[in-house]
Amino acid sequence: MKSITINGSQRESVGKKATKALRNAGQVPCVLYGGDKPVHFSAPELAFSKLVYTPNAHTVVINLESGETFNAVLQDIQFHPVTDNILHVDFYQLFEDKEIALNIPVNLVGNSRGVKNGGVLRKNHRKLRIKALPVNLPDFIEIDITPLKIGGKVYVGDLPNENYTFLHSDNTVVCQVRTSRNAVATDDDEEELEEGAEAPVAEAQE
Repeated sequence: MKSITINGSQRESVGKKATKALRNAGQVPCVLYGGDKPVHFSAPELAFSKLVYTPNAHTVVINLESGETFNAVLQDIQFHPVTDNILHVDFYQLFEDKEIALNIPVNLVGNSRGVKNGGVLRKNHRKLRIKALPVNLPDFIEIDITPLKIGGKVYVGDLPNENYTFLHSDNTVVCQVRTSRNAVATDDDEEELEEGAEAPVAEAQE
């Protein structure tokens, strides 16, 4: 997984006045959890642009002026309700021998056979939650939808997961091709629709 570096300064004071002063200076108060004790630091708001305003998942390298370096993932972020300025960021520290749970983007590739015949592609989940060691965290989960016919669905149980574990049930629908008024079903599509009607599966929504 790609990594973003954030350079920050350790905070000596964590009170409300000190926090307000940081924000007024264009700094974002942050806390790193997961280690022996929380690490309080601050970083310029611009440093978070590539981490926050993107659909991609990243790990983070936190470099402090003291010389300490931590590997982490974004855990929580708070925005101002009016200005959308970043108010606070929480990180969780990564360790090579400890698994971490993270939401990973789903990347659909290929041209679905069902869509070519007039069906409509629906993405039920744009991200999937997995659990893995940091070294095994993928940038995205790629799904080839080329063979997907009208009425066809891709389930979590259909996806390879050699290096990580999905934190969803196997019958969770990731994406599907639905029929439409303009759809032209082939014999194979019609047969698949009939089979799907015999064994409906509840669709999990994001």
